[in-house]
Amino acid sequence: MKEMKNLHSIEEVDNFIEVNRLSFIYISRTNCSVCHALLPKVKEMMTQYPEIRLAHVNVDDVEEIAGHLSIFTVPVLLLNAEGKEMIREARFVQMDQLNDKISRIYEFNT
Repeated sequence: MKEMKNLHSIEEVDNFIEVNRLSFIYISRTNCSVCHALLPKVKEMMTQYPEIRLAHVNVDDVEEIAGHLSIFTVPVLLLNAEGKEMIREARFVQMDQLNDKISRIYEFNT
């Protein structure tokens, strides 16, 4: 599976988005069963996209991230291209549809 960097502050999140042309951030909470079930599926899917850098933020550790990124539920999956948010999925994610969206953006940006 692909390596996922853990981010621990808003500054780290903003920097991660800024320095990586294609960035994917997975936002979850410690006691979220949906978050824990979805994460391995996301990691596996992302192996198809070697140019996308992955990161994880735990809202329990970085509570202010919810306001900073307008997050109302978890998990939240964000794909950024050139610093611009291109995909936002939350809570119950349809993996096939997400993969199709990522594939189109990936092809356009690589």
